[in-house]
Amino acid sequence: MRIARFSIDGNVAFGAVEGEKPDELVLDIIKGIPFADFELSGTKVPLNKVRLLPPVLPNKVVAFGRNYAEHARELGNEVPDAPFAFFKPSTSVIGPGDEIQYPSFSEELHHEAELAVVIGRMCREVPRERVKDVILGYTCANDITARDVQRREKQWARAKGFDTSCPLGPWVETDMEIATAADLTIQLTVNGQQRQLGRTSEMIHSIEDLIADITEAMTLLPGDVILTGTPAGVGPLAVGDEVSVSIEGIGTLTNKVVKRG
Repeated sequence: MRIARFSIDGNVAFGAVEGEKPDELVLDIIKGIPFADFELSGTKVPLNKVRLLPPVLPNKVVAFGRNYAEHARELGNEVPDAPFAFFKPSTSVIGPGDEIQYPSFSEELHHEAELAVVIGRMCREVPRERVKDVILGYTCANDITARDVQRREKQWARAKGFDTSCPLGPWVETDMEIATAADLTIQLTVNGQQRQLGRTSEMIHSIEDLIADITEAMTLLPGDVILTGTPAGVGPLAVGDEVSVSIEGIGTLTNKVVKRG
C-alpha cells in the first residue's frame, strides 16, 4: 500500500494511493492513522486535487553518512568501519513540490538522493532479525547539504539541519519486504539530467545494521525516519534548479530550489 499525507480544503488526512497512471491516481481516505489499525473510508479524491504533504512528521530524522563507499571516496573521506549517524531536525522536513530554500550562509548547496525508512512503532534495542517488524515502509529522501559549511564547521548541525534540507515523499510504500528494499535502483536528476545512479545493495551497512545500531542508543517513535546514505554523484544545486529523486518500486520526489527570502 502507498500511504500519502495530504491537505484538501484546509483539512489534513492520510490516504491510500490507488491507480498506476499518474493522471489517474486517487486517494482513498484513511480512517485513523497508519501507525495503528485503520480502515479505508471508501471516500476517494483525485490526487491532482490535493496538496501532498511530507508523508510523515517525524519526531527525529536519523541520517547515516558515508554508507556508500564510492560516495565516501568522492569527497575524500575514509569508509567508516561502523555506522556513522547524525540528525536532521523535524523542522528540516518538507514534502513533494515544496521549495528548497538556498540558505543565505552557504555558497555550495549539494543534493544527496537517499532511501528513507519510516518507523511504524516505538522500539528500542531492536535485534537485526526483528528490524522488519518495526518498519512501516519506505520513501524517497533528499539530504540537502551546505557542503562548504560542512567542511568549515566540521560538525553538521547547520550544514544538514537547516530549514527545508530534508525533502521526503511522495508517499510511504508499505508493501515492500526488507530484502527488496535492500536492492533498489536509486537515481537523482537535476533539470532532467541524471546526476546520481546507484543501487541500495551498494550500502556498506544494511538497513538491519543501521536500525539495530541506532536503537542500541535511543528509542525510535512511530513516524521517525532513517536516512540510509547516498550513492556517488552528489553535486551542486543552484537557485531555479528542479531536483528529483526516484527509487524503484516507490516513486519520485521532486522539489525546486529557490532563494531564501
